[in-house]
Amino acid sequence: MLKKIIIFGKAQVSAMMGGAVDYLIMIILTELFHVHYTISIAIGGIIGAVVNFTLNKTWSFQSKDLKYKSSTKMQLAKFVFVVLNSILMKSSGTFLISTFLNLDYKISRIVVDLFVSIVFNYSLQKYWVFKKNKLPSY
Repeated sequence: MLKKIIIFGKAQVSAMMGGAVDYLIMIILTELFHVHYTISIAIGGIIGAVVNFTLNKTWSFQSKDLKYKSSTKMQLAKFVFVVLNSILMKSSGTFLISTFLNLDYKISRIVVDLFVSIVFNYSLQKYWVFKKNKLPSY
């Protein structure tokens, strides 16, 4: 149980690091360069995803071991699928909440990010992208 909590904590730290990069890029592109926030979310999401994948592979899920089901290429392909859907949910969710609840996009984005990160991203990364092989029982 403690090991699962530690892995969850590491994954959340990795997500926060990637999310911080993602969020900062969104703010810079939107506020300084006047790019619409939905586009800024996509660009920031891609760059933040690179940070998140690297940290998850090497630290959170320690996927350099041979005990994982998928090769690095397959993990990356699965991760891209997760990230593209995550970006779509974050962008559309932020837009919907900002539009219909009349909230600032920066606040809406944080609310949507928390939900997507814990419910969608963590689950798919742990149980699909970085899934471990079952050890044979002797």
